[in-house]
Amino acid sequence: MSIHWYPGHMHKAQKEMIELLPQVDLLIEILDARIPWSSENPAIAKLRGDKPCIKVLSKSDLADPSVTALWQARFEQQRNVKTFPTRSDQPAGSKALLGLCRAMFPQRDTNKDPIHAMVVGIPNVGKSTLINILAGRTIARTGDEPAITKGQQRINLDNNITLFDTPGILWPKVENPASSYRLAVTGAIRDTAMEYDDVAHFAAEYLLETYPDLLVERFKLDALPSDEEAFLQAAALKRGAVAAGGKFNRHKISELLIKEFRQGKLGRISLETPEMIDGEQAELDRVAAEKAAGKAERKQRFKEGSGSLDKKERKEVRVDERAAKRRKPTTKR
Repeated sequence: MSIHWYPGHMHKAQKEMIELLPQVDLLIEILDARIPWSSENPAIAKLRGDKPCIKVLSKSDLADPSVTALWQARFEQQRNVKTFPTRSDQPAGSKALLGLCRAMFPQRDTNKDPIHAMVVGIPNVGKSTLINILAGRTIARTGDEPAITKGQQRINLDNNITLFDTPGILWPKVENPASSYRLAVTGAIRDTAMEYDDVAHFAAEYLLETYPDLLVERFKLDALPSDEEAFLQAAALKRGAVAAGGKFNRHKISELLIKEFRQGKLGRISLETPEMIDGEQAELDRVAAEKAAGKAERKQRFKEGSGSLDKKERKEVRVDERAAKRRKPTTKR
């Protein structure tokens, strides 16, 4: 599945973040604990550089605790990075994040030199909820759908920490198809940009392989289905998601499965592990290397004589050359 949902305000927000970064001491990056890697915007890592960063793993009460611990260990191997899990069912515990912010700057007298922190993350990951908790009042709008926050806000806290709230931003192209599905399952994109049936099949296949007992228990199944199609049919019959003629209502049971996952009714589930992501990244790198090699070969054949290329290949070479020219910096005289 390919996600095509990148509203104009996200492009504007990224430009504003770049302009604001020189004033920022610390990044607070909110990640969904169920998909820490897929919810990590690669553009933010590039923008951050070597600035200290706290990766907040939100909704950790909905994620598999053993997998969350693995992700914390992975992230904290990075330079200047700490992690902080938060729970939807214990919001008051999030206030301890301010102490960690101060601990990131042990030599600083915050009474004279306040800490400026930028809160960043993808849509619908819990940024606004966290800011309201830290501020002790409702400042940022919250909701169950992504892209609620549209502009930056500056919030001065009582303990000499200033927060810059930014809109949730995705990136124009999600390279990993599995990440697109995970973002859709957790609600990081609008439901209108996805097909429930397609996303539910992805979720069902993963859950049958990784958390089968939770599915059997939640949907009161007599036995473990053989595949995701059999599961959706069995779950539909148990929940009365049946269309005319006794056939199961695929869309209804798909919507119900996604909704109950997001609400945590299926149990504490993580959709990705560090080991899984390492394998997926290796495959992405392999495919990218093959594409790069193919482009280089076509370009060489084009130089030697376009007669050896078909029409489609000649067009691809010209497109690559035009793209390279656009990226090439110009020198002003």
